[in-house]
Amino acid sequence: MQRRKFLQNGVLAGASAMVGSSVWAGNQAGRATKSNTAEKTFNLNYAPHDGMFKNNGGSDFIDQIKFMYDQGFRAIEDNGMTGRSTDQQTKIGETLAKLGMMMGVFVVPKGGNGANTLTAGKQEYLDIFLKGCRTSVEVAKRVNAKWVTVVPGDFERHLPLGIQTGNVIDALKRGAEILEPHGIVMVLEPLSDTPDLFLRTSSQTYEICRGVNSPSCKILYDIYHMQKNEGNLIKHIELAWNEIAYFQIGDNPGRNEPTTGEINYKNIFKYIHSRGYKGVMGMEHGNSKPGKDGEMTVIKAYRESDSFL
Repeated sequence: MQRRKFLQNGVLAGASAMVGSSVWAGNQAGRATKSNTAEKTFNLNYAPHDGMFKNNGGSDFIDQIKFMYDQGFRAIEDNGMTGRSTDQQTKIGETLAKLGMMMGVFVVPKGGNGANTLTAGKQEYLDIFLKGCRTSVEVAKRVNAKWVTVVPGDFERHLPLGIQTGNVIDALKRGAEILEPHGIVMVLEPLSDTPDLFLRTSSQTYEICRGVNSPSCKILYDIYHMQKNEGNLIKHIELAWNEIAYFQIGDNPGRNEPTTGEINYKNIFKYIHSRGYKGVMGMEHGNSKPGKDGEMTVIKAYRESDSFL
């Protein structure tokens, strides 16, 4: 499943050249002095992605990561990590380690999509998926990643739903056998992009995770998609909690930062925090406004939505 990329234009002023290790100081000469607000970390571990602050941090992802750190973020995610060069993956991993930042999800290459859906039960599709899992292990080692995203693919409409579900469970069990020895968790993401997608709700994903019965198969609860597909967000999060390993963020409508749509993110973040969640909250959304003001608005929105204590 080709995942949507969000590369936004804009510049955000107000970052410090001196946060973190002084090893970065020589490369931060053009950066403005940060405010006390920018120095603070957040109550939850929000993770921007490549391009979200590219005009301020620079076109190089490494420089963007340093900028994210300056603003108080302590994680990143990068759907397309497996498409980067080995050298770049290694540099990203080293940068995150030096800054004490976490690596969020990247997508298992061809980890189930319309062209090779796991619902079909075909050996050739399974082989593609398992190859992607093996590739993901090597990439995860370079960037110190724990979570990888899997989307099972589209409905195989000539098969009964229960048979499709069984085929998906069988495939994911094989993937878990590859990932589990390395402590890597594939997180299954129900989506709203098209009605052709097999995985649609948190309860359906919960059932599949119970069927796989592995610590390496859990739920990626994307709040944007689940608002569109099922609503009643906090209750559904509560019901599926034991199988949720990762969250992603995006307001609806528009799939931009919190406070731009109908979702009460302050209350949702408060609930997730109250459950003791220590994982990553992926910022898989665009910026509602362009330029410097747009990027400042994203950070301001997270400061506001994170002020639940």
